[in-house]
Amino acid sequence: MIQKLRWKVVALTMLFVTAILLSVFAGTYFNARSSLRRNAEQQLQQALQAGDGSPFRPGQSQSGLPCFVAEVYSNGAIRAVGSNYYQLNEDALRQIVAACLQQEEDAGLLKDYHLRYLRQGSPLSLRIAFTDSSLEQAALASLVRTALVVGIAALAVLLVCSYFLSALVAKPVEKAWQEQQRFLSDASHELKTPLTVVLSSTELLAEHTAGNTDATPYVENIRAEGQRMRKLVEDMLTLSRAESGQARSAFTAVDLSDLTAGAVLRFEPVAYEARRQLDDRITEGLTVSGDAAQLTQLIGILLDNGIKYAPEGSFVRLELCARDRQAVLTVENGGDPIPAEQLPHLFERFYRADASRSDHGSFGLGLSIAQTIVHAHGGAIRTESDRQSTRFIVTLPLQRT
Repeated sequence: MIQKLRWKVVALTMLFVTAILLSVFAGTYFNARSSLRRNAEQQLQQALQAGDGSPFRPGQSQSGLPCFVAEVYSNGAIRAVGSNYYQLNEDALRQIVAACLQQEEDAGLLKDYHLRYLRQGSPLSLRIAFTDSSLEQAALASLVRTALVVGIAALAVLLVCSYFLSALVAKPVEKAWQEQQRFLSDASHELKTPLTVVLSSTELLAEHTAGNTDATPYVENIRAEGQRMRKLVEDMLTLSRAESGQARSAFTAVDLSDLTAGAVLRFEPVAYEARRQLDDRITEGLTVSGDAAQLTQLIGILLDNGIKYAPEGSFVRLELCARDRQAVLTVENGGDPIPAEQLPHLFERFYRADASRSDHGSFGLGLSIAQTIVHAHGGAIRTESDRQSTRFIVTLPLQRT
């Protein structure tokens, strides 16, 4: 959990910084492009004014950018001034001028010829100044490459720094989490002893009050509530152990197919007494790495949940198969669909989808324990619900052979 929190902090930090860098680089790029365009248009304007007496040497603007001016007369004749740099023949000049005349704007870019143009009309002719846009595009491309290099380097440095800084951010959370886990574990252990004494005393009291019809209901209430409390304590202890990863080092190769078949066999009488039809389809020989006791508990939780909340006379189906190098366990039961807005909360502790679920003597910890066990084994669990059925789907990585 703490490691996931650290990576979330890193991801959020990287996301915000990346957005800021993109904004800065985008602003720089568009500002540079606008500046280059204005500079080019100023030089083209100088080239157009040169014919009116301005000091302009054909073939080169005052700032040194090569350019030429084409004068288009009403009779269709075209005269080029300052085109020595471009070595244009008459056909090429006419094609460039024709492409320029097709443009709606008086200033723009001819991408096919890599030229920027500026048109200016006069009483006798139309004058068009052209300049090479390759230098402009090369400058922008260089700016983009520089931004990419700087951005990638900055993000790499930030990634390393943010990962180490996330440890400082997560340290208080980690401390609180460890204290919470320690409290749950210690409290569960401490509560087990008095509960054992209470239940043992209840058994003795039941023997001494066997003939007392007035006392028997109270003794049975004490016994039932004591057993419920013991179940709650055991569930809390299971959660604490699973989340602390104590059993991770004890993982061994487990035949999940045999484990599932055994769980189905144990729950068949339960389903029969509850008047539910329990069907199974199990693919043999599926082996995973894990803790057999925890996986048995996982299957039991899903089957118990399916039987409890399936309507009387309906079905409960279990399927275990292999798909994409994973073992897929599906427990499906009929009944009313669970609303979509409640599905994400089913695995929260003490959560019940509706008030009627409390009638089954459940504390709402079963699915939370199931999720913890699945995550401890490197798998995933999800819920799907529609008008036909509700399905709990568990995927666990198969052991590599």
